[in-house]
Amino acid sequence: MSDQPQSAAFSRRAVLGWGGAGLALGAAAAGGAAAVAGSGQDSSPSGDGTVAFHGPHQAGIATPVQDRLHFAAFDVKTSERTGLIRTLKDWTRAAERMTAGHAVGDGAYGGMPEAPPDDTGEALGLPPSRLTLTIGFGPSLFDDRFGLAQRRPESLVDLPKFAGDNLDPARSGGDLCVQACADDPQVAVHAIRNLARIGFGTVAVRWSQLGFGKTSSTTPDAQTPRNLFGFKDGTRNVAGTDTGALDRHVWATGQGRAAWMAGGSYLVARRIRMNIETWDRTSLREQEDVFGRDKREGAAVGKAREHDEPFLKAMKPDSHVRLSHPDSNRGATILRRGYSFTDGTDGLGRLEAGLFFLAYQRDPRTGFIPVQRSLARSDALNEYIQHVGSAVFAVPPGVQDTDDWWGRALFI
Repeated sequence: MSDQPQSAAFSRRAVLGWGGAGLALGAAAAGGAAAVAGSGQDSSPSGDGTVAFHGPHQAGIATPVQDRLHFAAFDVKTSERTGLIRTLKDWTRAAERMTAGHAVGDGAYGGMPEAPPDDTGEALGLPPSRLTLTIGFGPSLFDDRFGLAQRRPESLVDLPKFAGDNLDPARSGGDLCVQACADDPQVAVHAIRNLARIGFGTVAVRWSQLGFGKTSSTTPDAQTPRNLFGFKDGTRNVAGTDTGALDRHVWATGQGRAAWMAGGSYLVARRIRMNIETWDRTSLREQEDVFGRDKREGAAVGKAREHDEPFLKAMKPDSHVRLSHPDSNRGATILRRGYSFTDGTDGLGRLEAGLFFLAYQRDPRTGFIPVQRSLARSDALNEYIQHVGSAVFAVPPGVQDTDDWWGRALFI
């Protein structure tokens, strides 16, 4: 097929060496990237910085967490089912190329000079940077516009209003979402920009969020990152290498009317504002009591090392770790891929900063919802944070090959 990554006229890596031996080296690298993208391997990065796009699950979930995020929610502006399907197909082909390190279509230099180029061009010359693109379908997509109402999974519930929520409708919801993760912010932004451009007239960005400083790790041997409060976050996160835990807690089984979701997952996205200035004036002892962990090492109360099993009864009843622990929530377990954000100031001299929380699970009804209910009631951290944006999405299984496309099983 002419739109497969293998047939790309230009590669971002090839453009780096535009001449002589450099061009040959770039072409060899491009061929390797295409092979990985089409191999159906797992979502671990290859030696040239690509993450396989094809496979039973979408990349960007159990994949080792990249450094940067550009997340966008879209509204579908058409009521034509064929138009939506065409956009999903076009998006899939573009995602195949971009995650393999290629420009979209003929790139910024090809095509007719009288027409806009196929690619916006700002990522030409940049490596793939472990780019992953992950799509999800929101509850609002399953209305009467596209004949999908009877295929809405029971697990795709509208999230309840939790105590303390102050949600901005302009930063919540969406028919579709795309999560772009990469080690280079320009690569992630380029990907969302080009998908929005391709979908113009069919979809429109509802809201988006840039993220930096990953706050969770799916790689067990990696150092646990810290959030903007300075504490290690995600110590007990599901490991991307633990297939048993992923099967139990992350991958959907897909039964009944949700058979098309087999191998997919459910994503909860929450924009959490942190009251940075108040936290920064709080004593170290209180900060550690709020989390239930030592700030320097990350060890639970009474323990010496970060990964020592916590003794929950030694913590204060309202500590964050105690209330969020699976043992306090009937085993509820989620996979986190959160990122920090700063969006300037709020006009009163305070940082508009916080955590963009992303959680994948087998079913939000037994994952995020019971945990958040527990936290919303009595978490000591609530004095310093507020949930201001929210969305939930059904994330379909992966694209198997170059004849497949995002969400195909939903529409057949």
